[in-house]
Amino acid sequence: MKQVQDYIRTIVDFPHEGIMFRDVTTLFADPRGFRMAIDQMLHPYAGIDIDKVVGLEARGFILGGAIAHQLSVGFVPIRKKGKLPGRTISQDYKLEYGEAIVELHDDAIQPGEKVLVVDDLLATGGTAEAGIKLIQRLGGETVSCAFIIDLPELGGRKRLEAMGMEVNALCAFDGA
Repeated sequence: MKQVQDYIRTIVDFPHEGIMFRDVTTLFADPRGFRMAIDQMLHPYAGIDIDKVVGLEARGFILGGAIAHQLSVGFVPIRKKGKLPGRTISQDYKLEYGEAIVELHDDAIQPGEKVLVVDDLLATGGTAEAGIKLIQRLGGETVSCAFIIDLPELGGRKRLEAMGMEVNALCAFDGA
C-alpha cells in the first residue's frame, strides 16, 4: 500500500544546484494520494475546536481549502505582499537567500479564534512563523501547524516548537 511520501516527486538541483526539491504536485494530481494526505492531515484535529484554517501561499491554499471544507470552518489565505485587496497587516521574515513579506487581511481573524496553520512543506519555518505572528497580532490563537513534509535538517520544527507551537507533518525527507 502506498504512503503519502510515495506520491511526492523529488527534482534534483531545482530551483538551483544542491537543492532536492520535494514536489507535491504529483501528490495533488493523484486522487487517492490527495485524499490520503488530507485525511491524514485532519486526523490529529478530530474533536479539536478550530474556527479557521490559514493556508500559507501558495500550496497551503490547496491543502487549507480542502481541510477547512472537511472541518466546516472558514479558510483564510496568507499571501505575499501586494496580493490581497483591502486593508492588510504585514510581517517580514528572512529566507535563506533574502527577505520576504507576507500579509493577512486585518479583519480575517477575530480575537479568540482558534486557528490551524497549513502548508505543504516545513523547511526553516520562516513563513510559518511570520504567519503565526500575523494571527497573534489579530488576537487569534494558533492551535497547531500542519504540513505534508518536514525537512528536519533545516530546523523549522524546532523553530516553531520554540514558539510553543504544536507541529504535525505526514513525512520527513533528509537534506535540503
